[in-house]
Amino acid sequence: MNVVTRIAPSPTGDPHVGTAYVALFNWAWARKHGGRFILRIEDTDSTRSKPEHEAEIHTALAWLGIEADESPAMGGDHGPYRQSERKATYRQYVDELIAGGHAYRCFCTAERLTELRTFQKAAKRPTGYDGKCRSLQPDESAQRAADEPHVVRLAVDKSATTRWNDLLRGEIVIENENVDDQVLLKTDGMPTYHLANVVDDHLMGVTIIMRAEEWIPSVPKHIMLYSAFGWQPPIYAHVPLLRNADKSKISKRKNPTSVLWYQQNGYLPETMVNFLALQGWSPREDDEEFTIGEFIDKFDPKDISLGGPVFDMVKLDWLNGEKIRKLDIEELADRLQSDGWAGEWHNDELLKILPLFQDRMKNLKDFEPAAAYLKARPEPDLEGLAKKTKKVDPAVLVTVLREAAERLREFEGHGDDEREAALRLVAEKHEIKVGALFMGLRVAVTGSVASPPLLPSIDSVGLDESLARVAALTDRLAPTT
Repeated sequence: MNVVTRIAPSPTGDPHVGTAYVALFNWAWARKHGGRFILRIEDTDSTRSKPEHEAEIHTALAWLGIEADESPAMGGDHGPYRQSERKATYRQYVDELIAGGHAYRCFCTAERLTELRTFQKAAKRPTGYDGKCRSLQPDESAQRAADEPHVVRLAVDKSATTRWNDLLRGEIVIENENVDDQVLLKTDGMPTYHLANVVDDHLMGVTIIMRAEEWIPSVPKHIMLYSAFGWQPPIYAHVPLLRNADKSKISKRKNPTSVLWYQQNGYLPETMVNFLALQGWSPREDDEEFTIGEFIDKFDPKDISLGGPVFDMVKLDWLNGEKIRKLDIEELADRLQSDGWAGEWHNDELLKILPLFQDRMKNLKDFEPAAAYLKARPEPDLEGLAKKTKKVDPAVLVTVLREAAERLREFEGHGDDEREAALRLVAEKHEIKVGALFMGLRVAVTGSVASPPLLPSIDSVGLDESLARVAALTDRLAPTT
């Protein structure tokens, strides 16, 4: 099977998770069939397109492992491909459309179009171009084009109906009377999305277009263009939009939407690929955790669900934690260092202490603050301790902690089982729950009520320093006279 897929993001802002979600499906389908996946930068909006945003698109896709292929069919031997650099090609095809009566020049000013739109809204009519310039004779149109600013519009047959079979949605029917005479070429000579993508998709041999469902209303315009050029349209598959928890379209007001935000906040790229795949697709088995290779092997566009996928941050954190726990300690240490999350910890230190933290990490950025108590004496969470030990008299807790410190010194060098047994005897002697004793020691040594296992933490901090921290805490807790 010859498979060519693509994405055509606009470099007008941060690389969106929605773009990555669509890119993933297109990339995986091409990889599965040994085809080509093409990245095309839609930078025809000269006022909003920025080089830095294009660079961020490349960074985001590279981080996810989604790599584009070269496309000699585009007239070059390397990518990426920028639509702003292909104005002459689009101009050629626009002239062909005008000559064939499939498009026409429009000389209406911005002021007239604004007045038209205002009138249509006031009259509660559908907004859209009224076809004023469509009746111009070809000679007059060509003569005026030499001196007057103008755009080129698609000449839509309003009496016709457009039908096509969407791979995911079956037959879709749209009456052309509801389709606007779309601008194809702007006054600055730049093409719009509609012209540029149809021309480029044909020249690049794209066989299937997987994109968001919000593009469904534009398909009639594209099919009309394919028909006007005498080209065969590709397969269309319109995937559901990502949603917030309230089912609204995902937006940065409710969820971080930049791919780079997740990179900068300690998520693993393989987690994001796994999570994005599950937004619109799921394996036929129940296992929701899989590798990139497993996803490629199992993926079929026909299995994409049309239900509105919810971008669930809780599930993402769970999945990221699962991926972290399955890393070898050496791999986790390398990730922390290479991604800048290791702080001042050296590799040999990381290998020793990471077993304390790996099972508790939801993302890579959790490590450094969690491990801070190993290098510097922390401020104890007295409020948290008070809540956890509220049934224990403070004076009794101080006594128990001091006696527990003595037992820890006495059992220095012994195994965890023996030391834990000794501490339990202290709790039993003073008739308090062993959990309260351990919580006091935990807050003293680590500063937190939620931390790695107590005895390994004491060993990592060092017994002398740990006992000094216990003494400091009991001095603060001891009742004043």
